[in-house]
Amino acid sequence: MIDLARYSGREPVTISSIAARQNISERYLEQIVALLKKAGLVKSIRGASGGYVLVREMKEISVGDILRALEGSLEPVKCAAFDPEEGCMASGGCVTKYVWQKINESITRTVDEMNLEELVRESERINPEGDYTNPLCN
Repeated sequence: MIDLARYSGREPVTISSIAARQNISERYLEQIVALLKKAGLVKSIRGASGGYVLVREMKEISVGDILRALEGSLEPVKCAAFDPEEGCMASGGCVTKYVWQKINESITRTVDEMNLEELVRESERINPEGDYTNPLCN
């Protein structure tokens, strides 16, 4: 998403160009882009100069939006107490449930407060060339 955001301002970005810059296989990237497209974060442009672009402005796409599109739930532990169908017989007196709830709230708040625009700025600061040196991995 950082690469797409950095390069799609002027024209749609192709899977092959992202794959080359980020040293990611095109097949793998196609799977990722399909999830992002399904979540309404990117759209495809057909034609000779086609590719992918963001659906919304960078500042309107949270890191949480991206992570949920790619990973699903961000809960570090599946606690039955939070599942309305399963439930948990011990949830009434379970302190662990309180701990997991606080952790879940903290994770959600943190990733929803950060946006793609912030990541792009940081990426440009750390890695002006925008190639394989992935700023999220350094």
